Amino acid sequence: MELQHFFHHHPLASTYYTTSSYRRDCEGCREEILGFSYSCQMCQFFLHKSCGEQPRKLPHPLHPKHPLFLRVIPIENKKWCYFCNALVEGFAYNCPRCNFNLHLKCASIPFTLKPEFHDHPLKLLRKSVSFTCDACGKEDEDMYSYVDTDRAYYCSKCNFVAHLVCATREGETEEIKKPLESTGILKNEDSELDESIDSLPYAVKKMKIGEDKIEIPEEINHFSHQHDLKLTEELLNNEQCDGCMLPISTSPSPQFYSCAQCRFFLHKSCVELPIKKLHPVLHPHLLTLFTKAPYASSGFSCNVCDRLCNGFTYHCKDCTFDADVQCSLISDILTHDGHEHPLILSRAPGSENCSCCYNSGRVFKCADCEFTLDVKCATLPHTMRYRRFEQPFKLCYKAEEDYEDDEYYCDICEKKRNPKHWFYYCADMSFPAHPNCILGKSPYYK
Repeated sequence: MELQHFFHHHPLASTYYTTSSYRRDCEGCREEILGFSYSCQMCQFFLHKSCGEQPRKLPHPLHPKHPLFLRVIPIENKKWCYFCNALVEGFAYNCPRCNFNLHLKCASIPFTLKPEFHDHPLKLLRKSVSFTCDACGKEDEDMYSYVDTDRAYYCSKCNFVAHLVCATREGETEEIKKPLESTGILKNEDSELDESIDSLPYAVKKMKIGEDKIEIPEEINHFSHQHDLKLTEELLNNEQCDGCMLPISTSPSPQFYSCAQCRFFLHKSCVELPIKKLHPVLHPHLLTLFTKAPYASSGFSCNVCDRLCNGFTYHCKDCTFDADVQCSLISDILTHDGHEHPLILSRAPGSENCSCCYNSGRVFKCADCEFTLDVKCATLPHTMRYRRFEQPFKLCYKAEEDYEDDEYYCDICEKKRNPKHWFYYCADMSFPAHPNCILGKSPYYK
């Protein structure tokens, strides 16, 4: 079998190489050739089979703006891979317009994976973290000799994390299965799941059958409250969730949990927040859910959006890092109703101003245009209720076309609004308002 590769003028023969005293390096990824490969003995040109069969043009979700093209990148050109931040040498996928680069291996890594040895889909962590692999039981530093291990696949439902090589290994081998059983990820006949790995934030006291015949916890005991909480669907306009600190009415679901003995409320989504989670986009260490921040005031300033909050926090005790509920749910790629293109979280906080409020901070950037969106605007509720108004206010992204530039005002503070900034609007009352005027000075604090 031969391959006529577009980067070499001679046909390449299919060859199988084993370890020998003579090392052959792949011209594509610059790693040692072992196993099946393509070679030109006349020129001593070698390619791994996988490197030789890469397409010349590739659309990629990390760079949806333009297609990527396979190029040879000389090391003196000093280009870095967008995904792993390492220097690119040899073959790489490149966008000539944006100087965007990906190693061959990084370009082929799937974002989600469903291995046979785990019950849930695994998501690729796109930021380096330190961890102990739940598949092989080894810490990342124990495996540097044969795999790039500072990236991993992660399951947010049960805190399962695995090296790339372990997660992509085919089949459920005994080598993988045994460490999983020892950590409690797999259930044995005589043992329950390890509570530290798969613990729920609540105990179910009573179940009910929903319309789709799925069991729903109707009465629970949540770790954040001393009394039992009951599933409720009664419309509440002025009550605040004690988890995310936003009004109960901001949730798209009518269901929430409430305490019959005191005024304690939780959105259903806040009830289901995991006790521990990795969020490598925001922080490299494991975060623990606290009902109140472990400080004297019990309040905290979110390290992601800088808002003051005294609700639930995902806290890192080693770094005194805190993320409020809204920020803990953001991902590194965002699809938002306020912009037509996907947005990617910038790795350089504070480097640019938000297109929707002009403030600086951690921003999402659009790969297709110059639009930027800071975390504060990205986490604004889509609907809000305000005082005496019966109808909710809706977050609007474009100025009303019926007004001249000098007629944009906030009807709460009666000051001018920038027509390019997002605002809240009640259509029934023709009532526009600044987001800060609707939300208040400290919307996540009570």
